Amino acid sequence: MGKWGAGTILVLVVLIGLLALAIYVGVTGWNMGSDAVGGSMSITSYVAMALGIVVTLALGASLMALMCYSSKHDRD
Repeated sequence: MGKWGAGTILVLVVLIGLLALAIYVGVTGWNMGSDAVGGSMSITSYVAMALGIVVTLALGASLMALMCYSSKHDRD
């Protein structure tokens, strides 16, 4: 193991477990809409989801750019 202590290994195990849980919940939630009772997502739902993703990414990128600009010009 070398430089890795017990704390590092414990943190990695917990994070990998949380990642596995998130993937399981995501896949389960995605597949719940494909049964005969719920039906599948409509085109409008896909468009709304895509717009939400684009707006969220644009907001995050613009806030990061503003933070870098502010730091570069000593405004923080």
